[in-house]
Amino acid sequence: MSMTVGTESSDEDEVVSSINTTPLVDVMLVLLIIFLITIPVVTQSARVELPKEENVPTVTKPENVLLSVSREGEVYWNTLLIPDNEDLVNRLKKVSVLDPQPEVHIRGDMDARYEAVGRVVFACQRAGIVKIGFITEPPGREG
Repeated sequence: MSMTVGTESSDEDEVVSSINTTPLVDVMLVLLIIFLITIPVVTQSARVELPKEENVPTVTKPENVLLSVSREGEVYWNTLLIPDNEDLVNRLKKVSVLDPQPEVHIRGDMDARYEAVGRVVFACQRAGIVKIGFITEPPGREG
């Protein structure tokens, strides 16, 4: 018996142009397993009951305080410009001692920085205001 083992030199010079995908599939399966194991860990969080959305029509009472925050961060008490935060706190302290305590309604411009509205909320807390509400535009209306 005789056997010929690649005696022609032309067969040895051929380039293999196929890609071995076995290592790629192995790596992808390992990554898939890692993601399947870690995703349930990431999605777990502390149990809290989130508040439900509630649309309540605004009841305008004469004793309510209406504060507006403009796009530039200026604060208005009805139509009166409040020069600084301390003046706002002092005014709110005067109305916080009334019985019943009036509600404070904050109207923040859509383009106002959160910091400006946050300062107004903080001023209400410092003055001892218990009930603060945010006035928004109802859905579907453009103003």
